[in-house]
Amino acid sequence: MDALYQYLFNNTVEGVLIVDKDCKIQYFNDSYSQLIHASLKDVQHQDIRKFRQGAMIPSVLERKVAMVGVLREEQNKKYFVNIYPIIKNDEVVGGFSIVTLLSDARSISEQIRDLVEKNQYTQEKIETFNHLKYSFNDVIAESTLSKKVKNLAKKVAKTDATVLLQGESGTGKEIYAQSIHYASHRSNRPFIPVNCSTFSSSLLESELFGYEANTFTGAKKGGKAGLFEAANGGTIFLDEVSEMDIGMQAKLLRVLQENKIRRVGGVNEIDVDVRIISACNVDLDNYIEKGKFRKDLYYRLSVFPITIPPLRKRRQDIKPLIDSQLARLSVQKMANISISDEALNKCISYDWPGNVRELINALEFASIMASNKGIITCDELPKQIITISGNQNTIYDSTESSLHDKTLSERIKMFEKNEILKQIEYYGNDVEGKKKAAEALGISLASLYNKLKA
Repeated sequence: MDALYQYLFNNTVEGVLIVDKDCKIQYFNDSYSQLIHASLKDVQHQDIRKFRQGAMIPSVLERKVAMVGVLREEQNKKYFVNIYPIIKNDEVVGGFSIVTLLSDARSISEQIRDLVEKNQYTQEKIETFNHLKYSFNDVIAESTLSKKVKNLAKKVAKTDATVLLQGESGTGKEIYAQSIHYASHRSNRPFIPVNCSTFSSSLLESELFGYEANTFTGAKKGGKAGLFEAANGGTIFLDEVSEMDIGMQAKLLRVLQENKIRRVGGVNEIDVDVRIISACNVDLDNYIEKGKFRKDLYYRLSVFPITIPPLRKRRQDIKPLIDSQLARLSVQKMANISISDEALNKCISYDWPGNVRELINALEFASIMASNKGIITCDELPKQIITISGNQNTIYDSTESSLHDKTLSERIKMFEKNEILKQIEYYGNDVEGKKKAAEALGISLASLYNKLKA
């Protein structure tokens, strides 16, 4: 490590630890040396877990989420711990920990409050500087389906093409919209989200295009610039674009064709350079057939359509999503919150009709219920998860450990059942879905039912 950095670290009262991606010690300063009662030369390049029982840094590296403001007590001393992953090109390359010893001179609550305020202040400054809420680092994609979607979004981010994000409510369309913006050449320009369903037609027009002075009662004296002007050079995100009425759709189409807007009550056209990302949770083809959505606008908005799958079709994402949310809640509540294996399995087998949003809310509820013990069990989960997941098919664990005591015949049955359940998960759990699953697997429907019962 550079001598200047060593000097700076060794002259700070906080303990500083730096590890690589495998949790092997790369560096720590003198303050941290006193904490673990070891010198750097004796333990460098060794796993931190050998010297720190219950070390939290491995969990932070696995989850890719910082753990800030954790209170720990060892050898009758209290410490305030902040742990951060070091991420480069979407990969964890290491992590670092900052440990502050809480003195007896002031009350612990006062010291914690000061440290929390410092952390919040720093975070606010970073967010203000970056104008960044979500990036592709926040998009959790462990399943094959999610990885494909994420890769598509990364590809289109480098262009100026319009993007139409489709998917059920709660699947994370705005996270994708922001991620696309902040991975584009427009990232240092505004990202402005607009929920089209929250405005009447006339109000939406004045919000998007602005208005001139004295256009209507209550209008600002000098008029007002609209959101398209505010987003100039950047991106505007039209959420629930399907709820825009036909008249407003025609005006939006003109913006896409001409790259110009006209304020309400105005006569002059204003040039705008804005990328449009839109989203909806309905079938726009159906809306077009019913005359509720313009086909020409649909083609303009969907140069690059992306469908975000519901959580029930990407169950591999559920565990990492839970890990990420529990890490966030642990920081928020200044306590380590975990989940039991049984409760985790219930969550994985539940269909999540409200998708990621429902999952986040369920974990928030469960963490409150589990506040006295720090671990979420089935008792703390919302009732519908326990009731409904118990009646749903669960995909079997086909890892080596689960097959260890099985005969070859039993292993084949488990494999077949797994493949059938995957197809049912994809096509749907109704009769029509099972017919399609059987067809995809090249077996009869009767054979499918028999193999499920086996």
